[in-house]
Amino acid sequence: MSALTTNYLTPSGREEAWRFTPLKRLAGLHDISVDIADRISISNRDSLPAGVKLTNPLSTDFPPAYESNDVVTNRIRKAVQKISLLTIDNDLELAEPIFLARKAGSSAELSRVVIQAGINSKATVVIENNGVGEIGEEIEISLATGASLNFISLQEWDRSAVHIGQHHAIIGKDAQFTSYVVSIGGSVVRISPTVEFTGSGAFADLYGIYFATDGQHLEHRIHVDHSVPNAKSRVNYKGALAGNAAHTVWIGDVYIHKGADGTDTYELNRNLLLTEGARADSVPNLEIETGEIVGAGHASTTGRFDDEQLFYLQSRGIPSDIARRLVIRGFFSEIVTKLKSEELEERLMGRIDAELAKVGE
Repeated sequence: MSALTTNYLTPSGREEAWRFTPLKRLAGLHDISVDIADRISISNRDSLPAGVKLTNPLSTDFPPAYESNDVVTNRIRKAVQKISLLTIDNDLELAEPIFLARKAGSSAELSRVVIQAGINSKATVVIENNGVGEIGEEIEISLATGASLNFISLQEWDRSAVHIGQHHAIIGKDAQFTSYVVSIGGSVVRISPTVEFTGSGAFADLYGIYFATDGQHLEHRIHVDHSVPNAKSRVNYKGALAGNAAHTVWIGDVYIHKGADGTDTYELNRNLLLTEGARADSVPNLEIETGEIVGAGHASTTGRFDDEQLFYLQSRGIPSDIARRLVIRGFFSEIVTKLKSEELEERLMGRIDAELAKVGE
């Protein structure tokens, strides 16, 4: 299927897909009249194991495997000359994660990454985004039959960074895809994790955590496309907000096509408001065209900080700042502990503690 569409019009903000996003703060990434260079900014942090390769072939040799209606994704496809291609051999099972580090340049950039997990392979890929940057990215992830891939995307940017990305997973028969999207830093971060199933027995588990403080805009737009029978998906995103004009947006769309019998899906979003002046928008959607499904549901909650929990801890001699930190850690721990990496758990919780300290909590 051709992935290049005619959707290159600069959004005005009146479009449904852009109505929450502060366009004036996007460094021109969405504006087709602004000239932005393509750049190879992804590299392996450590030596790659046997059976794993990271190369930079011509983009024209790897045409996109899906169609996108996102203006930033389409301008990336038009502009980028070389891609970052990560390949994992068939039947390869890796015990240790593959770490990819991004070193953004001093000006805005466009980037395209392709990850191909071979038949019956098992691996974890971690992409680390930090420092100062203005980046529009597309990450295309392809799982062959029976593959199992954990994909961890860490948005730990400095406060001034701008990041717009689409992460699209194409999941083959009996393959298992688990995504973790962590957004803590940045001025504006807008990530769109999207999934399509191409074979029965496939499973997608999409997790996310985000923490927004003063003036930050963190937006996550999930779309799961169930077009084949007997596929399963779960979505679980959690966010916390503290400080004036902290804003998060979570959009969860699940589309179950006619003929996708046996689909089993559920999506959940929970938001915790820690201070006044913060705003969380949460919009779960289900579109179902067949009644022959195992299950389909969604839930969304946004609530204030639980003062009863805080009082309970303080009544046992725990200082208020530490008590608040413990409550927030508990809120995120359900997802963070699923990473099964002590290094990443400590690193992320430490960053969350640091962000909380910035708003005087």
